[in-house]
Amino acid sequence: MAEIALKNIVKRFDSLVAVNNLNLRIKDKEFVVLLGPSGCGKTTTLRCISGLETPDEGKILINEEDVTNKRASQRDVAFVFQLYALYPHLTVYDNIAFPLLAQGLSKKRIRQEVDRAAQVLRIKHILNKKPRELSGGDMQRVALGRAIVRRPEVFLLDEPIGTLDAVFREEMRAELKKLHVDIGATTVYVTHDQVEAMSMGDRVVIMNLGVLQQVGTPHEVYNKPKNLFVANFIGSPGMNFINCKPSRGPRSKLVLGLSVVNATIAIPDEIQRTIIDKKKEEKDLVLGIRPENVMFSQKTKSNSLPARVCVVETMGSYNIIDVKLGDETIKVRTAPSIVPDIGETVSISFDPEGINIFDEETGDSVA
Repeated sequence: MAEIALKNIVKRFDSLVAVNNLNLRIKDKEFVVLLGPSGCGKTTTLRCISGLETPDEGKILINEEDVTNKRASQRDVAFVFQLYALYPHLTVYDNIAFPLLAQGLSKKRIRQEVDRAAQVLRIKHILNKKPRELSGGDMQRVALGRAIVRRPEVFLLDEPIGTLDAVFREEMRAELKKLHVDIGATTVYVTHDQVEAMSMGDRVVIMNLGVLQQVGTPHEVYNKPKNLFVANFIGSPGMNFINCKPSRGPRSKLVLGLSVVNATIAIPDEIQRTIIDKKKEEKDLVLGIRPENVMFSQKTKSNSLPARVCVVETMGSYNIIDVKLGDETIKVRTAPSIVPDIGETVSISFDPEGINIFDEETGDSVA
């Protein structure tokens, strides 16, 4: 078992607070991804778990044991860096065998473990080569092999496939997830790439400026973001935002902050009740809607809003269409067969199930 608990972790570098009061529990054998923009504190958090950094405040527990002040060598963790960190004068075999040799294992046992890792990573054919003879992808596999031969309880990966080309990254994503299942270790993975995070993580931990923003499954952070930062950061393109206010009257409606006559939309009664329960009826709110939840029609429809086409991006399997709704630009995701003319007047409406409401002042989710 390898459960990790971070309790009130604070890490400073002079006046910079890299991690600010982080609380997180990672379950045994879980694959957790730390996601956020550069400088958000995700790599510092990973280094604190590994023992390469010591937090200024708080505790780190692995299997309920306080390891906060223990060296990296005293923790049963394996760390894979983005830039491989291979020994250039050693063969692939010797690079992978190095941690086992340091543990004093027999040559027979080392051979067994290296062969097992090479089989899993499909690198048996390069065991006698040196790093300078390898491609970037092969070097990354060797770095992974050196980590997994130890059979650690905790597997830490810091953007391990960030330097690979797009096609190989896709292949490695699937292999890393399979590897996680095969070795049965608790895995913590750092990336700034949301595609990696959403496709690999059992849960995604989103950070910004050292502060934890949201923890949840890929489905939860995508469909029910806890604040405007998460809503905008997750998704490509991000969520559309429109300023709005609850409508006064018996029907559940929002008045959109647009220079459009009668720009109101119906919202589910449940959202209206939540707005009332949280005493947000008089507040300035923000409507959030994903591009795929904006309905698009080139015909005039009742209960829809008129908009003007500005940009059409053809992405192959879908199109992203920018439309002007009053002063706001709304991104719409459509089928590839829908290619309107620039300047064409179209109709849009919002899927009630895809509506998110945020408090404009705090940025926090309301409904």
